[in-house]
Amino acid sequence: MLLRRECGVIVTVASVADHYDFSEIRYTVEDYVATITLSRPDKLNAFTSTMARELLSVFDITDADDDVRAVIVTGDGRAFCAGADLSSGGDTFVHGEPGRRLQRDGGGRVTLRIFDSLKPVIAAVNGPAVGVGVTMTLPMDIRLASTSARFGFVFVRRGIVPEAASSWFLPRVVGINQALEWTLSGRVFSADEALAGGLVRSVHEPDQLIDAARSIAAEIAGNAAPVSASLTRRMMWRMLGADHPMQAHRTDSRAMETRGRMADAREGITSFLEKRPAGYTDRVSTDLPDVFPDWEDPDFS
Repeated sequence: MLLRRECGVIVTVASVADHYDFSEIRYTVEDYVATITLSRPDKLNAFTSTMARELLSVFDITDADDDVRAVIVTGDGRAFCAGADLSSGGDTFVHGEPGRRLQRDGGGRVTLRIFDSLKPVIAAVNGPAVGVGVTMTLPMDIRLASTSARFGFVFVRRGIVPEAASSWFLPRVVGINQALEWTLSGRVFSADEALAGGLVRSVHEPDQLIDAARSIAAEIAGNAAPVSASLTRRMMWRMLGADHPMQAHRTDSRAMETRGRMADAREGITSFLEKRPAGYTDRVSTDLPDVFPDWEDPDFS
């Protein structure tokens, strides 16, 4: 059975098998780590509506699968994602008609879905990441880059504006001044500049990038209680928008009280005292407590 999040509510959808028929991404799971690969290498993995739908679907799969404890996102071939597919020419960004209901930005739907992920997400940026190719990485928790990676928030050079909720994410990731420099200039910059600006945590030789990402994912998958990791991720992201630390204090207190009574807390302490690896049994699919009782996902209107 597969579960999907809709407006913050978990609902049952089709079987998992129905969601593996992907055409523009690849999906594998090994040693509790899922790898999502953007796969249009002949088009530099340019972003399409199909890729957007498949990304939305695959994060439903990772959320529902207790054998997934961390997720890596990377690109096939020499690019991570070269941005939106521009094959429609000047009408690429024409959606709907004036005066009619506002259509949702596809990149924004993807970033909001990643924001809502129940599992930690790591970006392994193996090559150029431009436009939506870079904004889609912003809600990912850890970003690594290859020395061959290039980044560009190029929107003003295409006569449009930053999308995919990046006006919320980017200043929180790198600070308002750095965010404005990159988005107002629209220039493409190197992996070293991305590192200096706080966009990525490390830069690696191309043949070492995935191994570095897998090492981080394995550290999470092999040591963190899955429910605790899921809660920690959501607490950190959601508290970025809190008005006062008291909101975090309430959430922390609720989470500590709830988790402290669960099997994982007893196992975490006992395994430490017995100097052995922990064997956590609480499951994200069934045991994730609600520590945000007042949280409501805003509607798009």
